[in-house]
Amino acid sequence: MNRKIAMVVNHVKMEDEDHFDVLFWQSKSVSERLQEVTRLRKNYYTWLNGSFPEKITKVITTRPNDL
Repeated sequence: MNRKIAMVVNHVKMEDEDHFDVLFWQSKSVSERLQEVTRLRKNYYTWLNGSFPEKITKVITTRPNDL
């Protein structure tokens, strides 16, 4: 059986790209967004340090003019 894949191209103006990204992520549930952020964090830390840390420290810094 010989299968063919049709090529699909969507032309998007550069100024519209951010808007479409926002619409895409707003269409996802909160749990889907958190799952993706977690996946990206794991990939980044694994790439950066070779492994994902067991515990991530929460650090909050404020600038004096933010108060």
